[in-house]
Amino acid sequence: MTTKPLMPPSLSTVPLVSVAVNAALASIKILSGFFGNSYALIADGIESTADIVTSLVVWGGLRVSVAPADERHPYGYGKAEALSGIVASLALLAAAAMIAIQSIREIRTPHHLPHWSTLVVLVLVVATKAALARWMGSIGAEAESTSVQADAWHHWADALTSIAAFIGISIGLIGGPGYEPADDWAALLACCIIVFSGVSLLRMAVRELLDAAPAKEFEQKVRGLASGVDGVRALDKCRIRKSGTAYFVELHVEVDGQATVQEGHDIGGRVRSVLRTSPLRIADAFIHIEPARPG
Repeated sequence: MTTKPLMPPSLSTVPLVSVAVNAALASIKILSGFFGNSYALIADGIESTADIVTSLVVWGGLRVSVAPADERHPYGYGKAEALSGIVASLALLAAAAMIAIQSIREIRTPHHLPHWSTLVVLVLVVATKAALARWMGSIGAEAESTSVQADAWHHWADALTSIAAFIGISIGLIGGPGYEPADDWAALLACCIIVFSGVSLLRMAVRELLDAAPAKEFEQKVRGLASGVDGVRALDKCRIRKSGTAYFVELHVEVDGQATVQEGHDIGGRVRSVLRTSPLRIADAFIHIEPARPG
């Protein structure tokens, strides 16, 4: 029996692209911020450096999650993907805390206005990060990968931080003396956006780790496929849990009460086959055969 791949082949390479882009942008931002006298840009570069580690964690989680099941882990290693999503979320929150602390320190410390050239760098950063976030987000959403979506949000947060820095530096340059801390306030404001994203992603990863039920629409698709199998009279309980980018289904199928054990077994086998070969990325289905209730 052939089944659809439970993880798109390109998914595991996405974090490596993220690592390469973050490494390049982090260097550009930190150097530009240092020579352009902008802590908001330096903070942005530090956050990109933290994203390198996060992307490597996500890559490792994806690699582990597709490892085949064994005697000790009969359901496979799919939960490693959710664990890497939690690490990515916590890293995002830690980066926000670090930037906030340093921003407050810079606000209280007199310093010079940023150089106008930092604005050019920020425009480049925003364009690059937005494109990368959209690309990663679409792949992560298609594969329903919590960790890749979390990594995509890192890039959105980086883009938002850069936009805030652009606004703050512009205010400082236009306002002149007395407006030096504007880009630091902008970095502090961006931290609030990063914290919101981090908390949202953390909740998503924790829900998956605790086997929260998927959306009702997914269950309806499972029931629709199973009910179309010849010999299925009705469906009762349906429990679904997500592990990595795949799903495990437990379904109670009602058949003719006068059917033999072999006939019931065959019907259950057909239901399992239909579910596993569907586009829903179902790793396995556990079918319970029950006699159909009268009427």
